[in-house]
Amino acid sequence: MSGIPRAPLFLGLAGLIPFVWGALTYLNDDLHAWGTQALGARFVGPYVQLFYGSVILSFMSGVLWGFSTKTSGSKAATCYLLSVLPALWAFAKTGGGPVAAGTNLMWGFAGLLLLDAVFSYWRLTPVWWMRLRMMLTAVVLACLAVGVYL
Repeated sequence: MSGIPRAPLFLGLAGLIPFVWGALTYLNDDLHAWGTQALGARFVGPYVQLFYGSVILSFMSGVLWGFSTKTSGSKAATCYLLSVLPALWAFAKTGGGPVAAGTNLMWGFAGLLLLDAVFSYWRLTPVWWMRLRMMLTAVVLACLAVGVYL
């Protein structure tokens, strides 16, 4: 994607692998069976997506926290408060079975994108940030939707 530095782009794309793998193993019985045998049941289907999704939401809280350090005063306090929301969401909302957890992760990633937009609007992110985040979020939501809606 033009304008996005290669390292963040490649790392972002690599971060999609567990989401895409989870969707593929949900959709393909042979791949699911192979993955279960080779990797274990926790690493296929929605299970890998749910665990990894909660980890990524927590990780993104740290990224937002880092962006918060670029400001001061009451805006910094607001940013620090907003930055912990994805991790708290993941902690509080990823139980209750795979469909409920997947649905809540979808809401969490959509909310994270809104937080990204706020931080971008406040010019705390790199100029290319929202292009990358919109692309990654679209793939994550599509992959999670496989486990929730199919």
